[in-house]
Amino acid sequence: MAKITFIKQNGEQIQIDAPLGLSVLEIAHQNNIDLEGACEGSLACSTCHVIVGEDWYDVLSPATEDEEDMLDLAFGLTHTSRLGCQIIMTDELDGLVVKLPAATRNMMVES
Repeated sequence: MAKITFIKQNGEQIQIDAPLGLSVLEIAHQNNIDLEGACEGSLACSTCHVIVGEDWYDVLSPATEDEEDMLDLAFGLTHTSRLGCQIIMTDELDGLVVKLPAATRNMMVES
């Protein structure tokens, strides 16, 4: 079991036990953290966009081209932005810190 810290939009930090092998999105949902994930982790939206702590960004596996394409649609994109559905917890990520962006952009909602 690893630990992950979510930083909410208001600055509140919530440290959670993070089972290895689960995505940041799954862990957020299991712990009632407000991380949308409209496509349920199928890499078809950017609503699980998180901002990874500077110290952790280079520890992550590089983003795939598909993830990069979805990140281009994310609100408030930064140089350490990633999709929570694509970050899978490992022993190396014990202590990971991710910040929730100020807003999300859901392109999957029908008008």
